[in-house]
Amino acid sequence: MGAFLILSPPLMAALLCIASFSLWLFPEVATAGITRHYKFNIRLQNVTRLCHTKTILTVNGKFPGPRIIAREGDRVEIKVVNLVPNNVSIHWHGVRQLQSGWADGPSYITQCPIQTGQTYVYNFTITGQRGTLWWHAHISWLRATLYGPLIILPKRNVPYPFAKPHKEVPIIFGEWWNANTEAVINQSFITGAGPNVSDSYTINGLPGPLYNICSPNETFKLKVKPGKTYLLRLINAALNDDLFFRISNHSLTVVEADAVYIKPFRTETLVIAPGQTTNVLLRTKPNPPVNSSFLMAARPYFTGRGTFDNSTVAGILQYGIGNSSPKNLPVPILPPINATAFVANFSSKFRSLANSQFPANVPQTVQKRFFFTVGLGTNPCPKNQTCQGPTNTTKFTATMNNVSFILPTTALLQSYFSRRTNGVFTTNFPTTPLVQFNYTGTPPNNTMVMNGTEVVVLNFNTTVEVVLQDTSILGAESHPLHLHGYNVFVVGEGSGNFDPNKDPAKFNLVDPVERNTVSVPSGGWAAIRFQADNPGVWFMHCHFEVHMSWGLKMAWLVLDGKLPNQKLPPPPSDLPAC
Repeated sequence: MGAFLILSPPLMAALLCIASFSLWLFPEVATAGITRHYKFNIRLQNVTRLCHTKTILTVNGKFPGPRIIAREGDRVEIKVVNLVPNNVSIHWHGVRQLQSGWADGPSYITQCPIQTGQTYVYNFTITGQRGTLWWHAHISWLRATLYGPLIILPKRNVPYPFAKPHKEVPIIFGEWWNANTEAVINQSFITGAGPNVSDSYTINGLPGPLYNICSPNETFKLKVKPGKTYLLRLINAALNDDLFFRISNHSLTVVEADAVYIKPFRTETLVIAPGQTTNVLLRTKPNPPVNSSFLMAARPYFTGRGTFDNSTVAGILQYGIGNSSPKNLPVPILPPINATAFVANFSSKFRSLANSQFPANVPQTVQKRFFFTVGLGTNPCPKNQTCQGPTNTTKFTATMNNVSFILPTTALLQSYFSRRTNGVFTTNFPTTPLVQFNYTGTPPNNTMVMNGTEVVVLNFNTTVEVVLQDTSILGAESHPLHLHGYNVFVVGEGSGNFDPNKDPAKFNLVDPVERNTVSVPSGGWAAIRFQADNPGVWFMHCHFEVHMSWGLKMAWLVLDGKLPNQKLPPPPSDLPAC
């Protein structure tokens, strides 16, 4: 039998005093998180939607994939095992990845993909973040089915800056293709035309009642109680479309964007771009009709050139057991497909809390300024081939500053860390357009682009301002630009061409919204600021998958700082090899 020690009251008091002093001196001991372990088996699974059964890539057989739940300060380890024929990598969208760039996930940027039969453990700590993020595949179009929520709760005993909800519900918008999405994008590469569009949108993997004879049985239902507050964690995982969203006869209070709390505001309709997350509070009716139901619906916002999935996905908000067929419920009235004015007005309502607990640390001075045009262009059709781009001699492409990015065959971060960059990338990405023109007016005659693997180099802690200017070369449209490894402050937005003499005076440097995915307005511009305090190679790209596939992407190389905690550590031993 084991022995135990009985402590005298004076000795016990002394030990308690020492323990209290230790917690005061080392507060991280009291607030340190735990390590949470997950295992992702990437495997094939037969799934049926819209009367059509197909084999898709899944995590642990689930579509959408499983939730990752952690608290601010926790360490997260996800062991990814590739059991499918495709090469795979996973990106933890919106996680800052401070000194853990090896875990960011974009293929050929921070890692080579995980090959068939291989395993890689993604290992990172959630630092200074709480809210809704998500994870997804980051190679080709595999994120069509490989995605799921990443929920970061506040530290224990730290409340939300709003009323505690009765329940929290992730709602993920996606797209469903009856066809194989890899075949869809590969066909586009061959023909030079825009890819075929999806067969439906989905809510939590389900298309809802407005499609075909099978879809009413494939409908997401949110069962609620009267007079309660629900936190809806909205995620747009759709490949190629901004989406409007509304719940019939209910209003929503927006409280968070991209895992950053904002000043709350009410709306009946919201818009969310691919890559973005938005947390909203839904207050249910105190005295609804008995067993009543209401439709929630989403459909695209689109101003570009070409075809798109002009359909509506619906789910059901259900009190009690419900008493109506979904086909008999009125569909919420959503803005017109091309409602750019509504989108601009909605975007203007986002403001950071900017208080003592959640400050908005906006860079007040700028050391490096950049002006990036974003939009479409053309590449020549290969000889002896007819293409289906803007002309039969050209193929669609997409660019930043007229450079269409070519993915290397060796990961950029690995080549930089090993100092073997020759032939992998160059550091001459243009800081401004090489040719100036009327960006949102009459397009230039020459729509041909340059192609290359070029990055921008920043010294550690450089304060940066980037103006992102949409172009109308082949039609103006919005572009959700996602910067890995950072949040950025959206200090200004506007329509038309950015005016460097007038527009900076209107920048919001007090409480601008802080995001990881910024929607560049259709036919307009957005200005962002950030501080380059995270060493590594960080991808920046349009989150329309078709635009990223066509080359609308670039990378920032942030050099190490002088102190040990400002340096990128060596790669893990199991980092996949090319």
